[in-house]
Amino acid sequence: MSKRKTQGLTAAIPFRNFFAEVGNLFLFSLKFFKEASRLPMEFNEFVRQSFVVGYKTLMLVGITGFIMGLVLTIQSRPTLAEFGAEIWLPGMVAVSIVREIGPVITSLICAGKVGSGMGAELGSMRVTEQIDAMEVSGINPYKYVVVTRVLAAAFMVPLLVVYADAVSFIGAYVGYNIHSSMTISLFFTLAFESLEFIDLVPATIKTFFFGFAIGIIGSFYGYTTRYGTEEVGRAANTAVVVSSLAIFIIDLIAVQITDFFVY
Repeated sequence: MSKRKTQGLTAAIPFRNFFAEVGNLFLFSLKFFKEASRLPMEFNEFVRQSFVVGYKTLMLVGITGFIMGLVLTIQSRPTLAEFGAEIWLPGMVAVSIVREIGPVITSLICAGKVGSGMGAELGSMRVTEQIDAMEVSGINPYKYVVVTRVLAAAFMVPLLVVYADAVSFIGAYVGYNIHSSMTISLFFTLAFESLEFIDLVPATIKTFFFGFAIGIIGSFYGYTTRYGTEEVGRAANTAVVVSSLAIFIIDLIAVQITDFFVY
C-alpha cells in the first residue's frame, strides 16, 4: 500500500469513529424509548434520581440565576439610559432571560453537574462490574440505571429553568435598584407585561429536550465505559462536552422552528 493511501486511511479514522459514535448514541436512544414504554416502572429509583438531579442542583442554579439577572441588568442599564428608555429595562431583561439566557445557561450548568455525575457514576458501576451483577441477578440494568436517570433529567431540568428564571428576576430587580429606584410590584408588572404566550411555550418545550440530551448522553458515555477505571474520568468529561454541544444544537433548531412558524 502506498504512503499516500496510508495517510488517507489514517485521516479518515477520526471521521469513521465520529459517525460510529453517533450511530451508537442513536441506537442507545432508541433502546431508551423501547425500555421506557415497558411496565413496570422503576418508580422509587426515578424519585431518587429526581432528588439528585433537582434538589441537589437547586442551590447552584439559584446562585447562577441571581447573578445572571443582576449582571444582565447592570450591563444593559447604561445603554438604555442614554436613550431615556430605562423604564424598558425590566421588560427587556424578562424577555432575554425567559426566551434564551435562562434555559441555555441553566441547562449548561446541569450538563456540567448532572451530566458529568451520570457519566462518572455509571462508568464506575460498569468497570466495577455492578451492572454485570444486575444482569446476573435478573435485573434489567438499562431500565434501572439509564431510563430512570434520563426521565429524571428530562422532567427536572424544566423545573430548574423555571426556578432560575424566577431567581433571575429578583437579581434583575436588585440590579435595577442599585442606580435607580422602583418598587418590586412595578418592576414585576413591567417585566410580565412584556412577556407573551409565544415567549413561554417554545422556551419551556425546548428545556425538556435539553434535559433528555443531558440524561441520555451522560448515561451513554457512562454505561458504555470500558478498559478500566482510567476511562471513568474520560466518560465524565466527554459527557459534559457532548451534552453542552447538544444543548446549543437543539437551541439552534428550536429557534429556527419558532421563527418559521411564528414570524
